[in-house]
This record gives sequence, structure tokens and C-alpha cells, in this order.
Amino acid sequence: MKKWVPVAAVAAASVAIAALFGYLWMTKRGPELTIATWSGTYGHAQTTAQVLPFARVTGARVRIAFYDGGTAELARQVAAKQYAWDVVDLELPDAVAACRQGLLEPIDAAKLPAAPNGAPAAEDFVPGAIGPCWVASVIYSQVVAYDPRRFAGAAPSSLADFFDAVKFPGPRAMNRSSAKLNVEMALLADGAAPKDVYALLSTPQGVARALAKLDTIRGSLVWWTADDPPARMLAEGRAAFATIRNGEVFDAATDGRRLGIIWDRQLYQFEAFGIPKGNPKRALAMDFIRFATLAEHMAGVADWVPYGPARRSAVALVGSNPELKIAMTPYLPTAHFETAFAVDDEWWRLHGADVETLWQAWIAGRS
Repeated sequence: MKKWVPVAAVAAASVAIAALFGYLWMTKRGPELTIATWSGTYGHAQTTAQVLPFARVTGARVRIAFYDGGTAELARQVAAKQYAWDVVDLELPDAVAACRQGLLEPIDAAKLPAAPNGAPAAEDFVPGAIGPCWVASVIYSQVVAYDPRRFAGAAPSSLADFFDAVKFPGPRAMNRSSAKLNVEMALLADGAAPKDVYALLSTPQGVARALAKLDTIRGSLVWWTADDPPARMLAEGRAAFATIRNGEVFDAATDGRRLGIIWDRQLYQFEAFGIPKGNPKRALAMDFIRFATLAEHMAGVADWVPYGPARRSAVALVGSNPELKIAMTPYLPTAHFETAFAVDDEWWRLHGADVETLWQAWIAGRS
């Protein structure tokens, strides 16, 4: 999730977080809480909008531990009952895996804060955001970006336009390393109902349908990689369209490179809070999660980074980036959510290997 953050920004933000929490840890007195999250601008946004306000309001002695993903360290702590972390900010695939492995405390949706209008959390959070032992904080998406210099007339606006190489000619850049996201996108473009996508992909015929849809633009496909990212390919004119993380579109804008963006059928995923199983500070940890998932605090994170708040009521509270003075709403997934599609990481855990085998055979046969 965090790989789009520029290296210089990561270093500066990490130093800022360390300095803030060094001071906070030395000066605060009260119950202690350690929150494991990511370095860089995302961690800085959480620190500013959620963690520091929680410490001020509760008097808790809070510190940040930097986390790099996966469940191995979480499993070690739970097995040993030695908890270096009290709250963990997990990417959803890791939250799903940790929950299934019994590494996280259960979370009761009824105990999460209501929306400002009084709606219960279960109605205010977007679909899939509350799990049996996690609750989402932010949303990031794969979208389609395009080079606006290529389309002087009517601009592309739908996923169907990505697959229409006659009306909108030019190379289409996609990630070849995994079927995930590519096959969902292809089925949606082929007219599959969102509720049917994973049922279809559970069959060889459904995967074949997705690959056949991709065959319709085979002559226009080029591949992006981590070393040759989609934003660069668009900026250099080597692609007309590209699948891309929404955060990379924001990065391009801050660098003065304007990209068009198609939100139609964006494929969204979450960052989610969890509490290590058996943690003796689970009550205080849950207090933090309730505080952090208030609409105003979720909006505060989105003021800093282009990740959409996971609850609908927070979107209207988002303003401009305090440093860059850029309005953030145009870059947020949840501000363009009419046709958004939730990626099912549990399905990929169960069925992904079979689909990847078919995907790699398709790649090998058409490279």
C-alpha cells in the first residue's frame, strides 16, 4: 500500500514521527499504549489526526512502532504472550490471515462510534470494512489513469473505454505479475454483475471469460513493473492508459504531471486496525480504535494522504492538505464510490493459486 510514497517524504515523515513520539513518550504520564503502523506520510497522517489527539484526550502514554507487513511477528508475540504492539495497522490480506489464525481479538461492530447523524457504524462504514476481528481505517484503490494529452475531444470516463481500443486508441499498461485485480476488472468490463464476479472466477469457464476479455485488447497491452511504474509510462507517452493505484495519481499531480482518472469500477482494498489476541491492554486498544474511527479523525487522515475514509460520513469532512494546500477530495476513493468493487482477499486466499496458474499460462502463451 505504501510504496507510492516518495523516498524523501518517507524519510522526512519518519523523522518527524520519531521526534513527536520521543517527546510524547518522555512527557506523558498515564496508561501506556503502543500502536504499530507504517513509516512515511501515512504514519505521519495517523500520528497527526488520530494518535496524538487520542493521547491528549485520554492522557495515555502512546508510542509508535514501525511495521512492515505480514503476520510472522504478530504470531510470535501472541504465542509468547509478550506484546510489543497493542494495536496494529494491517493491510487487509494480513488482517484476514491473522483473524483466521486466531491472532486478533474479536471486534463488535455495535461498539464502534456512530456517524455524526446517529447512524450506526455498520451502516456508515462501506461494505466489507468491518470484519470479525478488524475494522478498516482507510481505503485505497486500483483505478485506470490516462494521458489527457492523447484525447483532445471526449475524454474516456468508464471502464468500458479502457477496453475500447477503436474509440480510444493507444497502449494499455497493466501489471503482469499477478492475476489479482486484472481478472476482476476484465469480468466487470465484460458485464458481469459485481455480486457474481468471484463465483465466476471460481470456475475455469469464468477465468476463461476474463482472459477472453483481455484478449480483446491484447494487441494494445504493454506491461508495467515496480521498476517501470505506470505513472512514468503515462508521463513519457509510452502508454495511453494504465491500471494504477489512486495514490500514484496524487503523487503525479503533486509533481506537476496531470493524469486523467477513471473511477468507474475502481477495485478497493483496506488498511485495518486489529488488536493482538490476548493482549492485556485490549480495552485501552479498543478505546483507541473507537477514537480513531470517529468520522472527524478519519477525515483528518485523508487531509494528509489520498486514502479514502472507510466510513461515508467522513468524506464530507475532508479538506485540503495542510502542507501542499491541495484539495484532497478529488483523489479519494470514497468520494467516487458509485460503482466501486470490493476486492475479496479471503477468496484469493482460498482460490488464488488456481487462478494464478491459468493467468501465467495465458501470459506465457501471449508474450
